[in-house]
This record gives sequence, C-alpha cells and structure tokens, in this order.
Amino acid sequence: MFTHVIASSFDDFFSDLNQRGGKNVYFYRINDYAGTVDNLITRFYELAMKNGVVIEGGIPAPDQKNLSYYKEMMGDEFKPSIAFMEGCLKKWLPRMNDVQRHDIAMSLLATFQDMLKAGKNESIIKNTYIKFLCWLYYRFERVLGQLGNNDVPKIIYEGNISNHELLLLSILSKAGCDILLLQYKGDANYLKLDPNSELSTPLMIAGGQPFPADFSLSRLRESARKEQETARLYGPLPTVTMCTNAWIERQRGLEIIKEPTLTRGKEEKFVYNAFVRINGAEDKYVYSDQLYRMQQDLKSAKRHLVIVNDKIPNPTPEEINGIKRGNYTSSEQLILNITQNIVYGSNIELQKLMRKAFVDIMLEESHKENTNVNKLSSKAVYLLCWLKRYSQELFSNWKQPDVGVFVYFGGCKNDNESNFLRMLARIPVDVLILCPNLNVKCCLSDNLLYEENNEESLSLDRYPEDSGMVRMGTVASHAEQEMMDMMSNDSNGLYKNQQFSKANSITLQTMYEEIPDMWDITVNYRQFFRIENNTVDIPVVFAKISGVGEGKIDAYWNSIKKLRTENTLLISQIPYIASGTPNKFKGLASEFYRNGKLQKEKIKNHPDFPYAILRPEMQNHILDKIEMLINNKLVKGIGENGTEYTVIGWCLNLPKEIVRMIQSFDFTKKNPKLIFVCATDKVLSLEDSIIVAFLNLVGFDILFFVPTGYQCVERYFTKKLMEEHQIGSYQYDLTVPDLAVSPINKAGNSLLGKLFGRGK
Repeated sequence: MFTHVIASSFDDFFSDLNQRGGKNVYFYRINDYAGTVDNLITRFYELAMKNGVVIEGGIPAPDQKNLSYYKEMMGDEFKPSIAFMEGCLKKWLPRMNDVQRHDIAMSLLATFQDMLKAGKNESIIKNTYIKFLCWLYYRFERVLGQLGNNDVPKIIYEGNISNHELLLLSILSKAGCDILLLQYKGDANYLKLDPNSELSTPLMIAGGQPFPADFSLSRLRESARKEQETARLYGPLPTVTMCTNAWIERQRGLEIIKEPTLTRGKEEKFVYNAFVRINGAEDKYVYSDQLYRMQQDLKSAKRHLVIVNDKIPNPTPEEINGIKRGNYTSSEQLILNITQNIVYGSNIELQKLMRKAFVDIMLEESHKENTNVNKLSSKAVYLLCWLKRYSQELFSNWKQPDVGVFVYFGGCKNDNESNFLRMLARIPVDVLILCPNLNVKCCLSDNLLYEENNEESLSLDRYPEDSGMVRMGTVASHAEQEMMDMMSNDSNGLYKNQQFSKANSITLQTMYEEIPDMWDITVNYRQFFRIENNTVDIPVVFAKISGVGEGKIDAYWNSIKKLRTENTLLISQIPYIASGTPNKFKGLASEFYRNGKLQKEKIKNHPDFPYAILRPEMQNHILDKIEMLINNKLVKGIGENGTEYTVIGWCLNLPKEIVRMIQSFDFTKKNPKLIFVCATDKVLSLEDSIIVAFLNLVGFDILFFVPTGYQCVERYFTKKLMEEHQIGSYQYDLTVPDLAVSPINKAGNSLLGKLFGRGK
C-alpha cells in the first residue's frame, strides 16, 4: 500500500510518483484561507477535473436502485479476506489490474480490521463494504484504473466530511490517490472523526483566516470558464510585450516623445512606447515654437505622425459600413466576432498586438455598469473605424521597434475618444495629449498614463503644424495678454470681444423697480454673472408686467418707450407669428431629430442650414439651446404630439432681425432684448411661445407688458418660466401708440411690418 507523507512545499502535490522517493501520496485538509493557497487549490482542482474526482457537498448514499444492481451482480455473500475481496473487485470493477485490485483490497481489509477493534460487528462491516463498493463503482471508478500511475490521480472534497466518507478516502489514499479536503467551516467537525489526525494532515498556513463567504469550487469553475473564454477572445497572443512609460527616467515633456525608440531599452521582447498628457505650458511664450520644432524633429527621424485637433471626427457612414458585424446575445460573442475586423496581413505580430489591445479595452467596457450589447457594439465600431482610419499613417511598413506618434491637441471630450487613445497606448504608438488651456479638462483616465502639470495656461486652437501658425509674442504683447487674463477673471473686469463661445442664461428674480436700472447695462455688472470652465453664466430678465401703475396711461407708455434700446425688438401685435404660418424647415425637422437626439452635425451640413453664415461658436450656441428646450420640455406637446419638430422648424426659421441680434451678441456685453406689448385679449401662439422660450435660453432679456392682466402669455409653457409683477390696476381696450424709435423705424413701417414684410 501507499504511504501518506508530509509535503515540503506546494509543488510536491504535483510531482510525479517517480520523483517522490517511493510509493508516497499526500492527504491534506485545508481549514484556513490565505492568498497563497489559491494557486494550490486551483491547480489541484484542475487536475482532479482532468483525471480525478471532484466531490462537492458530500457523496450521496447508494439508493435502492444502486443496491439492487449490486445484489444482482454480486449476491449477498461477504468475507473479510483478501482473496474474497480481490475476487469481488475483479467482477465488480473489471478495468482494474491485479496490482490495483490488491492495493484496494488491502486498504479495505485494514479499514475493516480497525472497525472490528473499535467494536463494530460483522453486520455493520458488511453493510459498510457494500456501501464502499457502490461508491467505488458509481463515484470513483474513474480513478481506480489510474492507481499506481506516475501521474498520481487527484481527489478534492468540499464540505463537512462524514465518517464513512473519510474512511473511503483514506482507503483510496492508501491505494495511490492524492487527496485534498476543503473545510470552509474549520476543523472542529473533522477532529470528532479523527482526533489525532492519523488519516490526514492539516495544512498549516501562515496568517490564515476563515475562508471568504463566496469561496467555492463552483466559483473556481466559473473563473476557469471565464479565463478560457477570455483566452479564446484574445486568440494567439503576440510574442512581444508593450513597455509603456516604464523606461522614462529624466526626460520631461516633449523630450519623452522625441526620445529615439532604439535608446529607450534593449530588451527585444519589449516595444517601448509613451502615454503622456501635458496640462498647461511650461513657458507659454515659446510653447508654439516648441510644438512646431517637435513636429519637425519627428519628421526628420522618419517617425510616423498623426495630429488631431480638438476632436476626433466621428466615423463616416462609409467607415461604419466597412465594419463587419452581426447580431449578438452576449458581450463575449460580440468581442470574439467583431475582433476579426482587425486584419494587418503585412505584419501578423502587429495584428496580434492590435487585437489584444482592442480586446483589453472592450472587456473593460463590458464590465461597466449599465453597459449592454448594443452600447458595447457602438463603442467597438468607433474603435475599429478609427483604427482603420489612422493605421496607414501610423504603421506603414511597420517593424519592431518602430513606434508611431499620435498627438491629440485639446483633450478627450467623451468615452469613445478616451477608449481609442487608451487602445493606441497599448500598441506601438506614442500617445501625446496636449491640454494647454487649463480651463479645458480632458476626460481620459488610465493607470498607464504619465501626466505633467504646468502652471501657465494659454488658449491655442490648433497644433502649429505650419510655420505660419507659429506665433512668438513679444514681452509687451504677453504682458498685455496677462493683464487681460487677470482682469477677465474678475466679475467686474474687462473682456475681449467675443472672448467666450459658451453661455448659459440664469433668470433673475427681481423687483419691478430694479428692471429699468439693470436693463441697459452690460451683463457682467449684474449680480450672479460669472465665468466657470470657460462658460459664461448670463443673468437675464424674463418677466410679465401686469396692470398699469396708478392707472396713468401716458406714464405707462413712456416707461415702455424708455426701455427701447438699439438692441431691443418691440412687438405690439399678438400673435407675433400666427399658427399655421408656412415654414419650410418644419418639413425637414424629422431628418434633424432622430431617436430622441438632435442631429447637430446633420443640421450644420444641410445645404439649407440658414445659420451657416453665422460664426461657428454662435451656430453651436443656437443648436445647444434648441436641444436644451426640447430636452427640458419647456413647451407643451414636446415628446407627446410632435411639438419637438415644430420647435426645430421655428428655431431654424427666425426672422432676419433676430438672427442679426444673435450674431452680434457678445456674452460679456449688453444682451439683446425682446419686449411684447399685449394690450388685447389675444394670446401668444404656440410658435410665439417656442421663440420666446428659445430666446430666453439664448440669453435675451424678455418683458411682457400686459395692461389687462390676462393670461395671454403662459398658455403653452409647461412651467413657470418668468416672474410676474403686479404694478397697478388693469386697463382694457387700450390703443398702443407708436413706440418705435429711430433709427429702427426710419422708413415709416413698423418693425413688426419689416419682420413680416407687411405694413403697419
């Protein structure tokens, strides 16, 4: 029989029999947990799955069917002798050889003799014998034919073992099996059966703790399955490994990228690349020149270079159609299939690197919260389209240790851009992110990223690729710029013309008496004006004035007339735009709003886009506010009866005078204004309400003078957008005098007439 011995290390459990110095086996139990035993349990479990037996939750007792079959085959006779048991084993388990049968019979006999010494009678021993043979046949027949082999069979048991189970495992141990017991609840139950640990040895673990609550063989099995699935996703792995940033020592800033690839390291198994983000500028006076010279140096070194400014253009329909994909039911299926789009036949090693990097990023994304197969598919298509787009520039005639350079000037704006740069950083590419403007943040985060932060900030729209773009300011000009920057940081400061491209309006809650005082002042002198993250918060007036102060009609009209400034549009005929007025853009709105999203790029690229003549930042401002109006459902019917299409149609069909007011709007100066005089019982149309809500978001001051106090303004708004001031008694049937002033009404027609091409 085999001898149960002590292991000197975990590796002993996996040694061949001929390396053990005799017929030696290991029978251990693990009662405590530490990270060091993970590998032991996993390796032992894998071998037990392959050529041994795994027992989870105990060995079921033989059922009546099992016992009936045994008696049919073997009869009812029992003799506690070697000859009898060897004969029975030859008939019951014919695949064992003579040596294996002898070892099992000897182990059985030794066990039964111990039972007799312990006072068990022959009837109990007979029943135990039948039980053991049933177990050997139904649960352990797989290992019996391997007993004595050089590759020692393994049995792993999970749970609280019973007395008969322990005795049988001891028999199998003496016959030539390595056995491991996993006792998650400790050793107390076992020691009741084997107080002196004669049958097995407890594994002593330094720093051992109770097993984790979720630890189990089923969890190991699931982990193994996932590892196999992951290995299948990756396919053949590259023979070289990316070494990202680990080689960086004394280099700083742009010098990291300029470091020749041949001097970064000497290990042939590594490709040495950089993944760097530089925020701000070390010296903004020479920043442009440094970038220009770096570009020239990289070209002189024949490095493949790609420079992208502000944003990575979205994949085109042609690029998207070039990605082969199907319908998927799981993220694993999607990744396995769609990875086949990465084909780089001229260099299989590079193809393997690309596929591995792609799978790395996609697996990370698949584990994020709220990620489904459709979202994952969209992210995969972006990555693959961009990889195909830039591969020729970055990897033409690639060979190790070549490393291309991808410069993103301006910082990542969304997850798709971030994921693409993270993927590039895992293949032979130096990825450099430049964020000179400290007010603009890059959303990318990665544990591989090397980051430098500089205190100086400057606004630079594009990478200076041409010498004509390089601007070296004199000391005086930079001093002037610094003074302007300093003053611009003060809410009472000075600002350059059109300095900011983004703005949000904040409706002020005021007293009526405050309105004339703040009406014609620049917005930066108003309370709550501020600039944060390069976006202006514009305090605006949006109010309804009901009644006539002290009933004094003339004073009432004069108070309105005094509010008429050069950038004020006054409307005294209600509705401003009658319902049903023809609008060609309303018919196009269904193209511009799909799946709950405003298609901004499609609008801007449409040949009939009316605001294409405006400065680009104002085009974006207009579209942002259209989107905000729809998303916040400020007008009744949005998302219910198609009013969102009416919103788009009329916001893209504003009268020319309003468009010019928007074009001239400087977010830090005086804002444009709109005054309605509603002296009758007519109400604002849906179209009027849309334009009013939109212009409020754009940043207009808007006043409604309603001497009647009627609810002629609020009908189509979903919430209280404006405050109301009650200034006096209600007056009816008033005739609105000519409130127009020069030079807006020079030609004798009212401004309203000019807007609609008709007389006063």
